[in-house]
Amino acid sequence: MSTTTAVAPLTIQDAEALVYAARRAAEAAGATVAVTVLDAGGHLLAFRRDDLAVLIAGETSTRKAYTALQLNAPTADLVEAVQPGGPFHTLPTALDRPLLFIAGGVPVRRGGRLIGAIGVGGGAPEQDHGFATEAVEALDR
Repeated sequence: MSTTTAVAPLTIQDAEALVYAARRAAEAAGATVAVTVLDAGGHLLAFRRDDLAVLIAGETSTRKAYTALQLNAPTADLVEAVQPGGPFHTLPTALDRPLLFIAGGVPVRRGGRLIGAIGVGGGAPEQDHGFATEAVEALDR
């Protein structure tokens, strides 16, 4: 008989905390962004688009979150893999959404298990990755 340790799922309160932390980091950098948080099943838990963020930022943040969730990796780590000839160049998606391999999507883990993902769009890719990473780190504290 084996025992498994239960891992708490990503809650709406967690998702709101992630959005708040990412927005706070973006505001400190003078950026306006959209933030999307998904649970482990790919369900939208929280979304925020600042009024000054470009409209496409919302779709971008959502696609980044889906990509990070589906591949269980930060999107910043996947950019080279999708170049022509790379291993993910023609990877299909089970969620019937195109994958987006631009930095800004980060998996959220608890107890070593994937419980969701955050996507940030609207800033420069490196900024978006930093905002998402900072939010995940704040949730872990």
